[in-house]
Amino acid sequence: MKSDTLIEIDHVTFGYDAERTILRDVSMTFRRGQVTAILGGSGCGKTTLLRLIGGVYPPNQGRIVFDGEQVDTRDKDQLFRQRRRLGMLFQFGALFTDLTVFENVAFPLREHFPDLPESAIRDIALMKLNAVGLRGAAALRISQVSGGMARRIALARAISLDPELIMYDEPFAGLDPISMGVTANLIRKLNDATGSTSLVVSHDVQECFQIVDYAYLMRAGGTIVAEGTPAELSRSDDPEVRQFIRGEPDGPVKFHYPAPPLAQDLGAGA
Repeated sequence: MKSDTLIEIDHVTFGYDAERTILRDVSMTFRRGQVTAILGGSGCGKTTLLRLIGGVYPPNQGRIVFDGEQVDTRDKDQLFRQRRRLGMLFQFGALFTDLTVFENVAFPLREHFPDLPESAIRDIALMKLNAVGLRGAAALRISQVSGGMARRIALARAISLDPELIMYDEPFAGLDPISMGVTANLIRKLNDATGSTSLVVSHDVQECFQIVDYAYLMRAGGTIVAEGTPAELSRSDDPEVRQFIRGEPDGPVKFHYPAPPLAQDLGAGA
């Protein structure tokens, strides 16, 4: 019998170099079939977590477990097998600008299933585009679509292989309110319709709270401030949680990065 947990982050510490630690002893679990948000300000390690789950980098300490199997960046066969089970919506879409909308969605199918008949590739790609409301745009070039449409095309590509896990890196960044609402609804509906598990990295609290089942809040320095359902986090009395959720300018999270007094720095150059 399968565990309810699809992804486990087990006491993970990570830094790109020895001088700066991005994540510090982070532990999270992502349950099958749920939409989970990883919230936090810029630079707190949210996107880095997605890279570790995808096996782009190994953690310095701790482990990443995908469906009961520890992710091993040295095992290329394992990584290829696991990556076929996940879809990734990159922050800025990462679409191939020289390909049409249709060819962008068909690309993962051709890459992973080279023997798949062209008729099957066509049907699958059109069904995925239809799911995001853009089947009629299949023949367009990427330069001919809006930013909101490009995000939906990237989503169609991310679900082209019917992944068990879909990871969204800042899916609402740069979108107008209508496109933002459309994207949020798509994330929830696709998750429920396919039975997949979704991880949403974002700093857009209100959009996330409308669609997620559970959320983690991270702070600069790569630690977890709080976790819980949207209702639980909204009721939190923790000053740092309240400041982030309400977008308050004053609170525990300071605007200025730690530094000596300005007068001291200015005087040092005299």
